[in-house]
Amino acid sequence: MHMCKVFIVLTKRRIALAATILAVIFIFVTINSPAIVGAAATTRELPIYCVKRDNKAVSLTFDAAWGNEDTQKLIDILGKYNVKATFFVVGAWAVKYPESVKALADAGHQVMNHSNDHAHFSRLSAEQIVANVTACNQKVAAVTGITPTLFRCPYGEYDDNVVKTLKAMGMNTIQWDVDSLDWKGISAGEITKRVISKVEPGSIILFHNAALHTPEALPAIIEYLISNGYSIVPVSDLILKGDYTIDHTGRQLPG
Repeated sequence: MHMCKVFIVLTKRRIALAATILAVIFIFVTINSPAIVGAAATTRELPIYCVKRDNKAVSLTFDAAWGNEDTQKLIDILGKYNVKATFFVVGAWAVKYPESVKALADAGHQVMNHSNDHAHFSRLSAEQIVANVTACNQKVAAVTGITPTLFRCPYGEYDDNVVKTLKAMGMNTIQWDVDSLDWKGISAGEITKRVISKVEPGSIILFHNAALHTPEALPAIIEYLISNGYSIVPVSDLILKGDYTIDHTGRQLPG
């Protein structure tokens, strides 16, 4: 009789343990289902990675934070094809190379904000973000006469605080969906292959000023885009105005 009671108690414990495990599995599967994850992700504050477009428009973007040796070469290549790009410049870079900032603006390219000093923005308070972005805006405006309206986070790092603060400043935070990886020093052929294999209508393509093989790769990329019916426009002309939403992938959609 005693052994029977023990058996019953053990059985009940096993049943309770099994029920607990099943409940945990159910919760895990539920919260990680695509529908739930997608819904949760859309509540985050996301930058614009790309844009839903009915036409085949894309943007070429260049981050300028360090060297300056190829800026004029990039301007000349873009000018040859009558292409206007968007350059996200660091405030310190604008101070060091004001002639390049002016040359970019004079050539019709957009000069936008890449922070004042290439800080890790996800570590900053809202007040620090405002001060940092404002300082860069002032440095760019002092040379071009135009205050930037777009911002790209250094290192691509952001959180809700960063995006919300920039939005409160009236600025859009811009990421990318096509990374050339030119900063790694890969060959022009590899850069070209990466870009043309990933580009699609509404893409924002990331390059870097002073990357080793970008000037070599750029003509082939531009020629591919043009021959395949793409129009190349600055980011301000690519993104949607008025009401819009951003899905969980960072794609900007009409509202």
